[in-house]
Amino acid sequence: MRYSKFLHSTLHPKFATKMTFSAKTILITGGAKRIGRQMAITLHNAGHNIVVHYRSSSGAADELVRNLNDQRAESATAVQGDLLDLSCIPGLIQHCVDAFGHLDVVINNASTFYPTPIELIEDDFWKDLIGSNLKAPAFIVKEAAKHLRESNGCIINIVDIHARNPMANHPIYCSAKAGLEMLTKSLARDLAPQVRVNAIAPGAILWPEKDEGMATQKEVLEKIPMGRMGQPEDVAKLVRFLIDEADYITGQIIAVDGGRSVMI
Repeated sequence: MRYSKFLHSTLHPKFATKMTFSAKTILITGGAKRIGRQMAITLHNAGHNIVVHYRSSSGAADELVRNLNDQRAESATAVQGDLLDLSCIPGLIQHCVDAFGHLDVVINNASTFYPTPIELIEDDFWKDLIGSNLKAPAFIVKEAAKHLRESNGCIINIVDIHARNPMANHPIYCSAKAGLEMLTKSLARDLAPQVRVNAIAPGAILWPEKDEGMATQKEVLEKIPMGRMGQPEDVAKLVRFLIDEADYITGQIIAVDGGRSVMI
């Protein structure tokens, strides 16, 4: 593949000639694990073709794609790329088109998350958090816009309830997600009427991979009106609705948080 410098492809040779026009082609960045994985499963169960992007989770990505293809042959593929290296993005988008002949949906889900107390901020933290959460989605859309216009497609950006109500000691991350909210609204205006653009703001769905600690978890749960954690399925079901049912919804930021954002 001509983008092999930046991308490792699990593209089946037959993908280039066999296309499923009744199914949408959906790119999910960071789609190998956690919420991204559940979105891939839910959307695949709805009959769509899935492109799972990953940066370093090759084992999880390959296993997910293998399971999806076992259920429906030639319906999923994985592609590697470090989104901080913008030169990989054209190949990422071309991979989707080569695999299924068209690109209908982009889900900007890949994200970097960690605290950056103001006294400890470094330029590398800024480049990483802004790059993964805001800059990369913008350049992905830039590259995908032509294909999405042709297919009357849609874009879903995964933001965070803390884009509007900041989390302590996360100024760069929260700023990046706030920027992604505005990017969502701006693109919804600029890409209409061919392309719809919305964002989903999850609350407490999964704890960070580096656990916050049980005391903090207890405090968070006490602030959720629904009285419980959400599940990845809660986000995935909304994603499916925005793709398959919401033809007249664009420019919206929808919280999936059990009501927590009204309590912050």
